[in-house]
Amino acid sequence: MSKTSIYGLTFEQLQDWLVERGEKRFRANQVWDWLYKKRVNSFDEMRNVNKDTIALLEENFVLHTLDEDIRQESKDGTIKFLFKLSDGNLIETVLMRFSYGLSVCVTTQVGCNIGCSFCASGLLRKSRDLNGSEIVEQIMNVQKHLDKQGKDERVSHIVVMGIGEPLDNYSNLMDFLHVMNDDKGLNIGARHITVSTSGLAHKIYDFADEDIQVNLAVSLHAPNNELRTSIMKINKAFPLEKLMPAIDYYLEKKNRRITYEYIMLKDVNDHKEEAIQLANLLKKHRHLAYVNLIPYNTVDEHIQYQRSDSNSIQAFFETLKEHGINCGVRWENGADIDAACGQLRSKQMKKSKAV
Repeated sequence: MSKTSIYGLTFEQLQDWLVERGEKRFRANQVWDWLYKKRVNSFDEMRNVNKDTIALLEENFVLHTLDEDIRQESKDGTIKFLFKLSDGNLIETVLMRFSYGLSVCVTTQVGCNIGCSFCASGLLRKSRDLNGSEIVEQIMNVQKHLDKQGKDERVSHIVVMGIGEPLDNYSNLMDFLHVMNDDKGLNIGARHITVSTSGLAHKIYDFADEDIQVNLAVSLHAPNNELRTSIMKINKAFPLEKLMPAIDYYLEKKNRRITYEYIMLKDVNDHKEEAIQLANLLKKHRHLAYVNLIPYNTVDEHIQYQRSDSNSIQAFFETLKEHGINCGVRWENGADIDAACGQLRSKQMKKSKAV
């Protein structure tokens, strides 16, 4: 029988699993505490759990399915991890340092099928979804790395913005969110967690109905269908006529601000005309809208795109402000390493093929 990672279980799932096998319900609390508060590396470190329960856990579960392959550290404190999965696939996870705390960007799929023409993540097509444990283990590995530094630092924020489309791996995403938010574990507040989507409208409806108050970010990148389709093929399936009603539904249900990601591509989507169109697109719910203007990280395989110059970014920013849209400019972390999402993985995959 092949063993699975215990990190794939929510607390309720772990509790049910133990009770079904004749264990007392309180055992789940003990095990969960050792996993997420004390962060042990083996089951036999769980000192107040009886030997029979330890044997049961060891017979059915493992604690590690991710191995650190490469770690890149930036001068600004950003750390990019390249993890190898049990099947040999590679994924990226990034630790970023901000004034408000430590944020980790996690990956949800091996590769990406969304097909954004400017993105390094989509250079390699999706081969499979990550299971819940593989998403949880990204956070646990980063936290254990911090623990080893002896500085009493903890992951305080999570952004689900790594490789892949999170809402396309919906059930595993939701299990991950519930594990992270559980107050018996890492207890990362829902309002400190952001899930990003390229605009899967049907899944936004589902996400709006979930009883969890995590933040939503939408990768918009263009204010009209023609332009958005030219750089994001997902817009063919979910054009703005489908996406914006889904966003309306989410806002009516949650009454929570949405962040709109807008990558600044020189002479593509960075003109005043696009800024005005974007303001008009968002004006219906502008009090619940925040536009994140993102200077583009160049990718060798996408030489047709360049970063907008600072004057164009500033003019775009000011135009949005003049039209009542809250916005900001997000300058990248890890500029001296492989800053673009998916870039490190893509490079390593190429090296492997070349050998």
